[in-house]
Amino acid sequence: MVHIILIIIYLAFISLGLPDPMLGSAWPSMYKEFQVPVSYAGAISMIIAIGTIFSSLNSDRLTKKLGTGKITAISVAITAVALFGFSISHSFGMLCLWAIPYGFGAGGVDAALNNYVALHYGSHHMSWLHCMWGVGTIIGPYVIGYALTNGYTWNFGYRAISIMQIFLTVILVLSIPLWKGREDSPLGGSADIKKGETEKALSLKEIFSIPGAKEIMVTFFCYCALESTAMLWASSYMVLYKNIAVETAAQYASLFFIGITAGRAISGFLTFKLNDTQMIRLGQGIIVVGGIAMLLPLGNVGTLVGLILVGLGCAPIYPCIIHSTPVRFGVKKSQAVIGVQMASAYIGTCLMPPLFGWIANHVTIMLFPIYLLLILGVMVVMHEILIRKTSGVRSHAGVE
Repeated sequence: MVHIILIIIYLAFISLGLPDPMLGSAWPSMYKEFQVPVSYAGAISMIIAIGTIFSSLNSDRLTKKLGTGKITAISVAITAVALFGFSISHSFGMLCLWAIPYGFGAGGVDAALNNYVALHYGSHHMSWLHCMWGVGTIIGPYVIGYALTNGYTWNFGYRAISIMQIFLTVILVLSIPLWKGREDSPLGGSADIKKGETEKALSLKEIFSIPGAKEIMVTFFCYCALESTAMLWASSYMVLYKNIAVETAAQYASLFFIGITAGRAISGFLTFKLNDTQMIRLGQGIIVVGGIAMLLPLGNVGTLVGLILVGLGCAPIYPCIIHSTPVRFGVKKSQAVIGVQMASAYIGTCLMPPLFGWIANHVTIMLFPIYLLLILGVMVVMHEILIRKTSGVRSHAGVE
């Protein structure tokens, strides 16, 4: 039964990654059809992010009421319906409307599944599961590309992904009875909860008062700000500052995604030797080396190596922060804390890449690696403060 649930979770993580890059892949065709400016993709992305933030902040309450299995099934079903809605949209306004449930569904499943895995599985599974998210991000654009190069429209790509999500929803609904026994025994049965103690969801005020909660929120904000900024602006940096050809820059930028995906596969094996704190520090150190490589006068090679290293450095940070949350804050508070972490992550994703766009436009895009390193600096400081503030909670569980 345990192995069946784990397989289902792996499939769910792939499904999480499937739609994430699809808007970017399909938008060059979509905005022309809808006769809107190319910049309008940002509005859709913002609507999705707002919905995701809202559902993440409410994940503690909903998961305690319904359980992880039901929340995951409902969230994937909502996402499937929203993607189908995208596929039948014929106006920009309709896309904006369907983006609302899309955001709700994505945030619910993300927070619930991450907490469940953090409670019930080792750090290696968390890394490999997020590697599966990377696999999904590779499949999604491929489906769009296949549709556009074989005589179909972008609608076909969204419909195909929606159908995949519908099949997963059916599997999740059938699996709901299998989740109960596992949810009652988190952390291998050594959890700090008793029956009936998880009924009350924590308010935001209560969450913010937990020692280390603000620090982990800023840490997660910075990580996702760094990752999303690198994803969005790497190609433009190479073209506009390094004078690399557009086609070559696109290939180089893809190595960042490959670095994250491959890095998480490797991280899963490293976690057998290193704990979560060591993995996070290792990732941060690799990002520093990558940022410095981009700053040094090493030509295209330095830029290429730097991007790969930044991707590899990013790989262990997200899953290891999530995995260490129940140990740092206790099982009773983990879902609430992970919910606000996810909300912080999406706020970082919303705010920081546009801020660098303003800097690139009004100052210079050459500040790209410096911007990444400054965000990393704040992340490192907040993470080290977090370690000190939560040392008493984590000491019994071997996080550090």
